[in-house]
Amino acid sequence: MYIYNVTTNIENAVHDEWLQWMRETHIPDVLASGKFLKAKMCKVLVEEDMGGTTYSVQFTARDKTTLEKYYAEDAARLREDAMRRFPNQFVSFRTELEVISEHE
Repeated sequence: MYIYNVTTNIENAVHDEWLQWMRETHIPDVLASGKFLKAKMCKVLVEEDMGGTTYSVQFTARDKTTLEKYYAEDAARLREDAMRRFPNQFVSFRTELEVISEHE
């Protein structure tokens, strides 16, 4: 399994609108691509020097091939939607994680 992690710092001025959009539109749209099994959204509990609020969204993919298909077929369109709705009001970075083991 792979986790596609997107960490985003969003400006306070648009925080509530962005959070609602993420929950109701963006995350469902990413899942609708059919490339991910589930998603988890977490608030990062550190105070940022830059201000704003930081979140991590973790999308779980079956394998690297499926994640690569997401990049090729869906990622640009979905990123553009965020940039159009919230221009210059957020900064994001992405990380790929390979799940080595899970414990409960």
